[in-house]
Amino acid sequence: MTDVIVVGGGVIGLTTAVTLAERGLRVRVWSRDPAGATTSAVAGALWWPYRIEPAERVGAWSLETLAVYEELAAGPGATGVRLVAGVHGGERFAALGPWAAELKGAVEVAEGLRVVLPLLDMPVHLAWLERRLVAAGGAVERRAVAGFAEAASAPVVVNCTGLGARELVPDAGVRAVRGQLVVVENPGIAEWFTEADPASAATTYFFPQPAGLVLGGTAEADDERREPDAGTAREIVARCARVRPEIAGARVLGHRVGLRPVREGGVRIEAEALPGGGLLVHNYGHGGAGVTVAWGCARAAAALVG
Repeated sequence: MTDVIVVGGGVIGLTTAVTLAERGLRVRVWSRDPAGATTSAVAGALWWPYRIEPAERVGAWSLETLAVYEELAAGPGATGVRLVAGVHGGERFAALGPWAAELKGAVEVAEGLRVVLPLLDMPVHLAWLERRLVAAGGAVERRAVAGFAEAASAPVVVNCTGLGARELVPDAGVRAVRGQLVVVENPGIAEWFTEADPASAATTYFFPQPAGLVLGGTAEADDERREPDAGTAREIVARCARVRPEIAGARVLGHRVGLRPVREGGVRIEAEALPGGGLLVHNYGHGGAGVTVAWGCARAAAALVG
């Protein structure tokens, strides 16, 4: 007997499944792709509320998630979560929401906002979430669905399908925002850096991850190309090298592309009845900040499950 089927095996789906299973429910995750092949696995994965709405709820979800990651950072080898210092270039407290006042030790410096934040190694973190789910009695199955009625053998279905919600719900307000990254051999950089260009789809960032220095990035709305673009990759490296010149000569290890599931109106956490009497709980539309709000949104969705 299964109490809940969670459709979607990225960071939102797995975190929601863990939350429900640890409350005593019998949970199965149905995921079309292995965790390592989801959009979540591609994420640069610095905790920060980026490209996500609604603003009035995001702050609380983000801080709730931050508290969890600060605990998980005690075992980075297992959880994939580390606390790393860095600078948000050009950022000032006055431009951020009330949530920013809760950031411990954050200070304004000439370059921007200097702060220690969780940085996640996503393949490690997703594998850890799967193990934690199994330890709580849950399971993950590789299974694609054409509609939520297929999962209605369980009394509750939770929709964590990200971009897939566009067709499955269907929700025409869900759009892809393409992000391209370059991974290079780290030339000795220990801190992260980000700087957004409000006038373009380009951002400049680098994140020191165990498998290399992750360079970014782009935010290209309605662009669903999944193959890396060579010209874009060169521009990313050049932008990052303007901040740290040693990046220019770093050996390229690989390229990544992910499609962020942005939703008009922001994250949807809502319940509705399924034909036949089941309950469908939605938890999708997290844009570029699924990692940042994962635990807050999982708990909000779990509250609707009951």
